[in-house]
Amino acid sequence: MSTTLDAPARKFTPDDLLRLPDQGKGFELVDGELKGLNVSFLSSFVAGLVYFHLQSHIVSRPVGWVSPEDTSFCCFPDAPGKVRRADVAFIALDRLTADQATAEGHCTVVPDLVVEVVSPNDSADDVNVKRIEWLAAGTRLVWVVHPLQQTIHAYRADEAVALLFNAADTLTAEPVLPDFRVPVADLFRLPTVPQR
Repeated sequence: MSTTLDAPARKFTPDDLLRLPDQGKGFELVDGELKGLNVSFLSSFVAGLVYFHLQSHIVSRPVGWVSPEDTSFCCFPDAPGKVRRADVAFIALDRLTADQATAEGHCTVVPDLVVEVVSPNDSADDVNVKRIEWLAAGTRLVWVVHPLQQTIHAYRADEAVALLFNAADTLTAEPVLPDFRVPVADLFRLPTVPQR
């Protein structure tokens, strides 16, 4: 009787991810394995609102780059083959040149601010792992946004305890964008049908 051994799973590289349709949109790369992203309409909508407010903030003050969902980052010193996609990211202007920004492929510069918007299918462990990875890579501020609870946890690289922002609070972005302010409720405001 012969036995058939399972063939080892294919190990993907960051370049392999770029060769997939849509450059692997919807996937991250961890330990050579493709990891599908858990998304929902609400989480994408909220990510869009966060992007809008950050982008609006820097329009009149060119201090950096705001990238939307699906931007891929290959910037993890302890895992050069890892690719993550932040829901929103900000990189200071003095850390990302125009040549780097227009280069093909994954961004290799660690973002200063990363926003992870939690989807209903995200596990707490997965979100926590991503947060730890971003901070270990050098990200100075990570916002973990919970649309259903309408809360935001802000993790700063230089502080052991997260700050919690509720719907009644004003979200800040120190030390990355010291003058940024937005009511948390504005990041969760859903469109409504006008009354006639």
